[in-house]
Amino acid sequence: MPQLAANLTMMYNELPFLERFEAAARDGFKGVEYLFPYAYSKQELADRLHAHGLSQVLFNAPAGGLDAASMDAAWGSGQRGTACIPGKEQEFQAGVLLALDYAEDLSCPLIHTMAGLLPQGLAYEQALVTYISNLKWAAAQAAQCGRDVLIEPINTRDMPGFFLNLQEQAHHILQQVGADNLKVQMDLYHCQIMEGDLATKIRKYLPTGRVGHLQIAGVPERHEPDVGELNYTYLLQVLDEVAATCGWTGWVGCEYKPKLGGQAGGTSAGLSWVHSHKA
Repeated sequence: MPQLAANLTMMYNELPFLERFEAAARDGFKGVEYLFPYAYSKQELADRLHAHGLSQVLFNAPAGGLDAASMDAAWGSGQRGTACIPGKEQEFQAGVLLALDYAEDLSCPLIHTMAGLLPQGLAYEQALVTYISNLKWAAAQAAQCGRDVLIEPINTRDMPGFFLNLQEQAHHILQQVGADNLKVQMDLYHCQIMEGDLATKIRKYLPTGRVGHLQIAGVPERHEPDVGELNYTYLLQVLDEVAATCGWTGWVGCEYKPKLGGQAGGTSAGLSWVHSHKA
């Protein structure tokens, strides 16, 4: 069974955010991830992690903004990252530096830098130049702190216009950047919607050493992994087999919306898929 991390942005959302750490630990999770930590102090978050024996696995750099207020508002205003957008380099750098500052205090090994929405009228090739330049800078900054930077292909149904959509595209960009600590965040939910053939892709990309993190959810509703069209019992077995062969020791983030989300105990009630795989 891979190491599973609860995504506290989507799971346990019947509870205030800071109470979700305890709920996740009570259900047996050893790691947590979420979109953004910046609405809370580093000390508040570190205290929750330590109190419940949890590892901070991953979070995102801000979706945009130059200061605390604009960074906090960026996601809600529709921004989805700045890495590919010419003229937003200052915002990108400010966000990465803030993320690395939080990562230091939370002992978090991974930060995800969102590519952003391709601006209307801007050629892909122009955005790619900016994207590669920004990623080289971010990887260099993160290397000084012993952190990895992640890029994630996201499906165009949930996020129309997002710059990065395919696994092959992401791995090609890694080659162009040429930084050992730049890796792919391989979300099987997004990958199924865009490409399918998930077992083959796990077997292809995990042994490269360039997949830093995996995420899972059911397709198409993004509920529990055992709800929908995917056979996660099989896929997790494939993941176990490949990881054992190639030595992959990363985390698998449970980035899904519980079917009973919002109801008291709804997330916990939907965790039978975890227990069945362990068995």
